[in-house]
Amino acid sequence: MNICICGGGGLGHTTAGVFSSMKGVQVSMLTGHPEKWQKPFRVNDPYGRTFCGKITNASHNPAELIPAADMVLLCLPAYLVEQTLRDIRPFLNDSTIVGSVVGNTGFFIFAHQILPSTTPLFAFQRVPYISRVTTYGEEANLLGYKSELLVATENIEQVDLFCKQLSELFVTPVRPLDSFYEVTLSNSNPILHTGRLYTMWKDWDGSPYAENPLFYYGWTIEASEIEIAMDEELFVLLKALNVSTKHFKTLLHHYEVTDACSLTQKLKSIPSYAELRSPMKKVDGGWIPDVESRYFTEDFPYGLRMIRDLAHANNVPCPTIDKVYEWGTKMIQK
Repeated sequence: MNICICGGGGLGHTTAGVFSSMKGVQVSMLTGHPEKWQKPFRVNDPYGRTFCGKITNASHNPAELIPAADMVLLCLPAYLVEQTLRDIRPFLNDSTIVGSVVGNTGFFIFAHQILPSTTPLFAFQRVPYISRVTTYGEEANLLGYKSELLVATENIEQVDLFCKQLSELFVTPVRPLDSFYEVTLSNSNPILHTGRLYTMWKDWDGSPYAENPLFYYGWTIEASEIEIAMDEELFVLLKALNVSTKHFKTLLHHYEVTDACSLTQKLKSIPSYAELRSPMKKVDGGWIPDVESRYFTEDFPYGLRMIRDLAHANNVPCPTIDKVYEWGTKMIQK
């Protein structure tokens, strides 16, 4: 199997390393820095395992990689998804499978607009790994697996067989969903990140903060209350759209908790989240919110916006989502 990975961030690194370590799998990288992907590659996981592989080919030119690919996997921030699909379209074969590591970037919406209607598509409801780059193009750390991955597919005939294939590639059980709405409308990052950011900085006066706090280990009950309210509004929308919630867990259900207090304690205790700092940048006098981080550039104008726009289009009230979205949009505009 020949897999072309688009994007060299944390998820691009970990999927490249894990996939290329497997027998019979060749991995190429569509990246803006192909010269940095020429060495043997390794990924370390939290259980002491090391996945060792080598990238077959790397290029910034899709014409050199896409025609030979059996699968194209987008590991990209939301703002690059639409243009990348336009870039690869001329070189796709009819049978090439195009997927995304997460669907809440608008992947299916853009794919429906740009790619042929028969293109095999897939995207996950949540990102498969928590990942960090150690040495660009050479080494990455896979900090945590999910217990299972839920995937939406279109134009893939043998879905169960395909899910088995994905399970082997991602070293995680994969189960199919019924609708692309189940990955496009997500209560993962689009709600989890945005609600937390709102409670952290809604009263920010522009002055630098003395330190950059831990994003999850500094979680508050106020943040959990906002998250739960946004999540409830999302589920009202899902009902209005007749989307099955059989595989769509509420935040409380997903984290196996019952209220804001227990959700706070759970998020503050997940080992793989322990070292994650907030999206801030260093300036004279301290730290300020980094509105160029993916927490802002991806989760507000793509993830949360899709939920909000569909709610408005279907006359579903979403006052908490509106409040958080409007605050984040103003932060980005500043």
